[in-house]
Amino acid sequence: MAGPPADAWSELRRVMDQAQAAEVIAASAAKISRMESGHVSCRVIDVRLLMAAYGETEREKVARYEELAKTSKRRGWWLEHAAHLRADYLDHISLEDDATYIREWQPVMFPGLLQIATYAKASIEAGLGYVAPERIEKLTQVREGRQAKINEGGATYTAIVWEPVIKHPLVDADIHREQLAHTLEAGKRKNVTIQVLPFTAGAKAAMTSAFASFSFDSEPTVEAVTLDNLRGTSVPEAADDLTAAEQQGRHIVTLTS
Repeated sequence: MAGPPADAWSELRRVMDQAQAAEVIAASAAKISRMESGHVSCRVIDVRLLMAAYGETEREKVARYEELAKTSKRRGWWLEHAAHLRADYLDHISLEDDATYIREWQPVMFPGLLQIATYAKASIEAGLGYVAPERIEKLTQVREGRQAKINEGGATYTAIVWEPVIKHPLVDADIHREQLAHTLEAGKRKNVTIQVLPFTAGAKAAMTSAFASFSFDSEPTVEAVTLDNLRGTSVPEAADDLTAAEQQGRHIVTLTS
């Protein structure tokens, strides 16, 4: 169990909708939905804030739900790093951790779920703006932590990269070669597929920003999406956005053939 039972959330939420509940904990409505269904873990502070917003004042019930959140086996490993991460990045990691299928498109660099530590550090250092060394170390640890689910076979993962990612290093050549070797090894896993979109895709690749799509059931239907942007990551939730992401992902796959 990932926190309070689903029927309890549904009963408590009669006073507000998912979008309003999401505002209470500065998260997405998609996360509220997954909390209610038991697909994502709940932090104690989330439980406390939501129950207060729902108007629940029975101390014993609040304490019981908080205890469920504390002892949840699915409690997010990344929370210990939360002070160093943006809220949108935390949402992205939560989606990854809950997903059964992950498809990722990266036109610029190797995806975080495939990056070796030296590549991760070098790519962070090469980014826009100064990042303190201690934060670079934390961010690298988080990227390694994200990879555990893929390495353990906990999700089916497809990474699609544009050919320049492979042929035009963004980092030191030696690090780039190590990253290539690691990517080839990762691609041998049964749950990992790596596809390369050729140079000839041209504008279609250059004009498609990096994104990731997620499924949470036995079928790879897109249920959530994250998009890279200049300020970090966005989590679009409209049905049209999810449909567009699924179609874009399929289109990119056809171009790799």
